[in-house]
Amino acid sequence: MALNLQKKKIIVSKIHDISNIALSAITANYQGIKVNTINQLRKNGREVGVKMSIVQNTLLSLGVHDTSFECLKKKIKGSTFIAYSMQHPGSGARLFKEFSEQNQNFKITGGVFEGKTLSLLEINKLAELPTYKEAIIKMILILKISSIGKLIYTLFAIKNKKENILTSTF
Repeated sequence: MALNLQKKKIIVSKIHDISNIALSAITANYQGIKVNTINQLRKNGREVGVKMSIVQNTLLSLGVHDTSFECLKKKIKGSTFIAYSMQHPGSGARLFKEFSEQNQNFKITGGVFEGKTLSLLEINKLAELPTYKEAIIKMILILKISSIGKLIYTLFAIKNKKENILTSTF
């Protein structure tokens, strides 16, 4: 289905608007992946606040112009599937990383965070960033472990003191 000029302008405008508010963007080559599989990926993305689209490269290049994702133009080649993380910067990277591990044909081609192009290593690090909720849970666990450790240490010290008192009186 060919797009007329008006539809192309709408697509470019939507990409530009999303690019202005997104935290990060990850691109991938999706060729060889079945449509149903891509639809499941999109569904998973919506659940974690990731906006995804398959866009013509020229329209994507025009859409990211004058945004923090403009450096992405260098990475746009072939079939481009782009994911914008809207709530957590690592959401799109995590989603694409997990998906690429399950689907050999799905290749991550680039990413941008804070106006900087990311290497594949940096994309993996971004994917490993804990979400706000995960960070809070980890912090609570650390506090619990440290307080339990102090309790155990105190109980052990009391036990040693009682043993010392008993052995010194006999």
